[in-house]
Amino acid sequence: MSRTQQEVITKEVLQILDKLENNNTREWFTEHKAAFKEQEATVKNFFKHLMNKLKLHDDIEKLKLFRIYRDVRFSKDKTPYKSHFAASFSRAGVRLRGGYYVQLKPGKSFLAAGFWEPNKEDLLRIRKEFELDSSEIRAIINDKGLKDVWGEMKGDELKLAPMGFDKEHENIDLIKRKQFIFVKNFTDEEVLSDKFMDDINSAFQKIRPYFDYMSEVLTTDLNGESVYD
Repeated sequence: MSRTQQEVITKEVLQILDKLENNNTREWFTEHKAAFKEQEATVKNFFKHLMNKLKLHDDIEKLKLFRIYRDVRFSKDKTPYKSHFAASFSRAGVRLRGGYYVQLKPGKSFLAAGFWEPNKEDLLRIRKEFELDSSEIRAIINDKGLKDVWGEMKGDELKLAPMGFDKEHENIDLIKRKQFIFVKNFTDEEVLSDKFMDDINSAFQKIRPYFDYMSEVLTTDLNGESVYD
């Protein structure tokens, strides 16, 4: 099925990012800003169309396209620009937790979904749930349909058991986690494919049971009672 221009990533998008990677200076960017902005507009349209697809199966509140300018104040890397395009899609309301992320970069394009940096209250609630019972979360993350698309759950974890938890607990592998994310990589060939948008949308649909479960955990207490009623 052929795609409209707004539904595909063109080779020019990856080319401008590759050039920026190799010429990451304010002088080069100023000289080529018009060409960059043209490809940025293509990416914005792509993400807007993707959001419309996501809204058919999830309640998406906001699309955020990340700025190309880097904050170098506290970074050893003083290059002024990012060499990728990226966007996040936030689920709507306090009852729907989790978010979707897409990054476009030559040779390093990927999707991510999940919980990157839960606040301390959410992190404790998640750990308490896993301490109580892990059968449901393990069934979800080990489901073949999800695993075939996303692989294993990833993210940083503590070396030791967090304070207040038994280091010998049967679910300590989950309890020690600080991040609860899934990542799916794409080759440049896949990014430029006519079906790239459908591939993203399908992958995000596969992660939905995980989001539904985590949303329920984070909006209820350990007795299963809503914290918002």
